[in-house]
Amino acid sequence: DTGHHRFGTMAEAGYMEQARMISRRTSRRSFLHLAGFGSALFISGCSVVPKGPPKTVAPPPDAPITGLPSDQQRHRIALLVPMLGPNAPVGESIANAANMAVLDTGGQKIRLTVYDTSTGAAGAASKAIAEGNKLILGPLLAEDVRAVVEIGRRAKVPMVSFSNDTSVAGNGVYILGFTPGQSMERTVRYASAQGKKRFAAIAPVGIYGERALAAYRLSVTAVGGTVVGTETYDRNTGGILGAVARINRLGRTDALLIADSARVAVQAVPVIRRNGNPAVQILGTELWNTDQGLFEAKALHGAWFSSVSDGVYNQLAVKYRTRFTKSPYRLASLGYDSILLVTKVANGWRPGTAFPLSLLEDSGGFSGIDGPFRFTSTGIAERALEVQKVTPQGASIIAPAPKLFAD
Repeated sequence: DTGHHRFGTMAEAGYMEQARMISRRTSRRSFLHLAGFGSALFISGCSVVPKGPPKTVAPPPDAPITGLPSDQQRHRIALLVPMLGPNAPVGESIANAANMAVLDTGGQKIRLTVYDTSTGAAGAASKAIAEGNKLILGPLLAEDVRAVVEIGRRAKVPMVSFSNDTSVAGNGVYILGFTPGQSMERTVRYASAQGKKRFAAIAPVGIYGERALAAYRLSVTAVGGTVVGTETYDRNTGGILGAVARINRLGRTDALLIADSARVAVQAVPVIRRNGNPAVQILGTELWNTDQGLFEAKALHGAWFSSVSDGVYNQLAVKYRTRFTKSPYRLASLGYDSILLVTKVANGWRPGTAFPLSLLEDSGGFSGIDGPFRFTSTGIAERALEVQKVTPQGASIIAPAPKLFAD
C-alpha cells in the first residue's frame, strides 16, 4: 500500500505502486537493435548489487584497478538509486539490471558506479560529478530529481531519470519512466476507432490525478470525442464510491477511465455496472500492467488499457531470477535500457568529453527491453504502446505496439 511509504507527489505514489508490483506475465528503420540481446540474455552471471556506499562494476581481471581512476578508455557513468530504506528493493532491481546490461554488452567502453540516494540525492549527485562521471542515470523519485537537477546543470552533466514526472524534464534532464499521458492517448485513440464518442473519468485527488485527467481531455479532444464529465476522489472507499455515484448521474457514456490502480478499479466497477451504465467500456492506465490481482478480478474482465510490451521483459526477468534467485521489480527494465542507450551513444563519444546530447536526441529513437522509444524535444521518452484487454487468462493484446513511430 503506497500509503505506508513516503513519496514526494501523488504522481510518484502511483508510479511506485506500479514499481512494487512484480509482473505476473511472464524493424529496423532508425531504431537501435538490441545488439544480440536474445543470445546475450543467457551469458554467465554477475554479482548482486549489495546495499551500502557507492560501488563500481568490476574491471576485467587482466586490468586490476583500485579506487576510482580517470579511465581514459572508458566512459564514467553514475547510477543514482536508493539502496537503503523503503524504496531500496526497486533501486536494487534497477542497479542489478544495469550491471547485467554492462556485462551483456561487453562493458568495454563503460564504467558504471552506483551512488545511493537514500541519504540525500544532492550529496550523491555532487559526489558522482566530483568523481568524473559525465552522465547521471536516475534518480528514481521526482523529488530527488528536483534536488539534483541544478547540480547537474551547473556542471553540464545531463541526467536520464527513471521518474515519470514530466514537470522536471528539459534543459539536460530526460525522463525515461513510463508516463500516464502516453497511455491515455493510446487507449483513447483505440477506443475512438471502436466507435466510442462519449468519455468520462474518475481520478484520485493529487498531482497524478490532475495530470491524468488533463492528458485524458486532450486525447479525447484530439479524436473528436466528448468528455461528458470527470470526478476526483480521496483514496478511500467512501471517496471512490462518491465519485462513482456522481459519474453515474451523468447518464449514458461510452467509455469510462479509472485513472488509478486496478485495486481501486475493482471497488468502482461493480457499482458502475449496477447503478449506472452496465455496457460502459472500462479503461485503465499503465499502472495496471503489473498489478498482480488484475486477471483474477472478474469485474475488470473486458477492460482496456495500454502499456509497454512484456515480451522481452519476461526474458530479462527469467535471466534476473537465475542470477539473483529472486524476481526483479518491473522498473528493472529502465536500468537495463538506460545502459543499452549509453552503449549505443558511446560509439560516437570520446571518453572524458561531455556527453553528446545530439546523439541522445536522435529522432529515430532506440530499442530496448520495453520496446522502441525516443526522446522528444521536451526530454520525455515517447514509447510505442500496445492496447491490452483484461481476460481471465491474462492480458490479451488487441492492438499491437507500432514498430515505427508515426513520422
